[in-house]
Amino acid sequence: MCNLYSLRTSRAALARKFGLSDNRMAAFEPLPGIFPGYMAPVIRRTADHERELVLLSRGFVLLQHGRAPKRVTNTRDDKVATPFWKDSFERRRCLVPASSDCEPKGEKPATWHWFALKGGEPRPLFAFPGLWRTWHGPTRKNGPNITQEVFSFMTTLPNTLATTVNDERMPVLLTEEAELETWLSGTPEEAFRLIRSLDADAMHIVQSGFDKEDLLAIA
Repeated sequence: MCNLYSLRTSRAALARKFGLSDNRMAAFEPLPGIFPGYMAPVIRRTADHERELVLLSRGFVLLQHGRAPKRVTNTRDDKVATPFWKDSFERRRCLVPASSDCEPKGEKPATWHWFALKGGEPRPLFAFPGLWRTWHGPTRKNGPNITQEVFSFMTTLPNTLATTVNDERMPVLLTEEAELETWLSGTPEEAFRLIRSLDADAMHIVQSGFDKEDLLAIA
């Protein structure tokens, strides 16, 4: 499970990495910690087949009888064909740009471990393969019906680094342009083949402690 990640980068760096035009990018600020329900950047295809960056609310909404609606932020690889996810996987895939992701270990208090890619920069950009949809309904118990675009992203079995913190799941990370394009524009079968854990040697833990934000300083 991944309920926390960050996007610590500039607008220009994001545009370069993901092939975005300035007029197709919503304004955003660097985000040191993105939890369920937060608004965050997502990249998707437009009707004219260009890429756009928009701000969507994190987490599909699952109604629960007699209880508050639940935000579902992770799409398991073994559940993507179920009715809750299937239509979005086949028709509404997106990229969720990120610079690090976080997993807690232990309790009272938990230690939060931040993972990033190795590379020539402190936090090389990557993307989670995501899904989006338009939600019509409440987002809190006894709340009004609203219309809101929401997103989630894929998880899979952990690699040997991730399993030192969470031995159940890890997010899927995409790093290469060919992968990004296939996720956005490929067939469901082609996209599904991208759902796998990243090589542990490509990642490292960059921060551990009680902070629920990536403390990387932005130059």
